[in-house]
Amino acid sequence: MKAFLLQSIFATAFVLSLVSCSPNSSEDHTAKPELIQQYTYSADELQLADLINEYRVSKGLNALEIVNHVSYKSEEHNVYMIAKKAVNHDLFDERSHNIIEVLGAVKVNENVAYNFATPSSALNAWLNSPAHKANIEGTFTHFGISIRVDAETGKKYYTNIFIKK
Repeated sequence: MKAFLLQSIFATAFVLSLVSCSPNSSEDHTAKPELIQQYTYSADELQLADLINEYRVSKGLNALEIVNHVSYKSEEHNVYMIAKKAVNHDLFDERSHNIIEVLGAVKVNENVAYNFATPSSALNAWLNSPAHKANIEGTFTHFGISIRVDAETGKKYYTNIFIKK
């Protein structure tokens, strides 16, 4: 019986050693997320960025510097909203954490919009909403912009992320 018990324990230990998980030595779980340096802006995106900065300057605020990484994260969110067919702030904590980690931001806020034909109409809607207007007028230093069209509906999705460095 004792020999059988020892054989069973040995066999179990051998099987477990074959299926146990261990970290892959090539994976680095402490690596900083990648900085996205390239982003191609549409004419509408550049117009919206200019309109936001013109508004801020007219209120005595600093113009914001556009950051490709933040625009890329904005675009990712537009793609997500289009896939979900819903305007939302889902996964904002993940976007914010990424921007904080990659760019050293100390504050991150976001505006989203849907179904506005032009950048100026989206901006006007944001300015007529106290929470969105507060983001536009906030103590931010940089921002990112994305406007994407749902190919099925033709509707535009807007994401504007503001950061303070």
